Amino acid sequence: MLDVFYSIFAGVIQGLAEFLPISSSGHLLLFHYFTGFDFVDNLSFDVVLHLGTLAALLIFFWSDLWRYFFAFLNSFRKWDLKNDSNQRLAWYILIATIPALFFGYFFDDLIESLFRNPASVAWVIMIFGLVLYFADKYFAKLKTVEQLNLGQAFLIGLAQAFALIPGVSRSGITIVAGLSQKLKRDQAARFSFLLSVPAVLAAGGKKTLDLYQMQAFNFSDLLILASGFLVSALVGYLCIKYFLKFLKNHSLKVFVYYRLILGILVLFLLAFGFKG
Repeated sequence: MLDVFYSIFAGVIQGLAEFLPISSSGHLLLFHYFTGFDFVDNLSFDVVLHLGTLAALLIFFWSDLWRYFFAFLNSFRKWDLKNDSNQRLAWYILIATIPALFFGYFFDDLIESLFRNPASVAWVIMIFGLVLYFADKYFAKLKTVEQLNLGQAFLIGLAQAFALIPGVSRSGITIVAGLSQKLKRDQAARFSFLLSVPAVLAAGGKKTLDLYQMQAFNFSDLLILASGFLVSALVGYLCIKYFLKFLKNHSLKVFVYYRLILGILVLFLLAFGFKG
């Protein structure tokens, strides 16, 4: 029963940290390290949580995603990216996803071996917190998603590849890249969330297949996975809804402060040998 509680707690962490610019992968790594929670395969457990937040994305943006999907299909019949913003965004999202898929496929194991430890996560969380601070403070915020060009969209997609490093934050680094292209805060977040759908879907599909092939789960394991999935989906949906509203009138400073405090706290705990 304690494992189910841990799974629910991890689902809350994932639901918040996936969409807030604070790094879900970094938080989950720290969660496993400091709680001692150890599933059959922690990486696969974390992917199930990511699938929960993917479900939140699909539900929240379902009308946009369907519109872009049909616009993408229609582009083969009548190519009109210049005048049709839906076609344009559909292709931009597809093309901007390529860097994350490329680096994820070829360098995922290397990144895991170099950066998947709590000390590294703490430093990365703080460093990219400062990056978030300067981007939020100094870039002009003028454009909507529909005003992006292909080069700008691809640059944001290239930034998404850095999110493979635990502690960076997929939403954080893509929001930073969006701000660098003069997107408004809420528009940068919206494009960030839409851009994450194909990348998370591809990674989640692969890990789901790996989970299925393991064939080592009993009822208790499935209950743990289901609890984490459902909670991350629910919390993730609410987080998307209110975070987008928050960004219309607020800066990102609170998340910068949080990242710096968390990084210092983690280094302090590590220095004293604390571990779950």
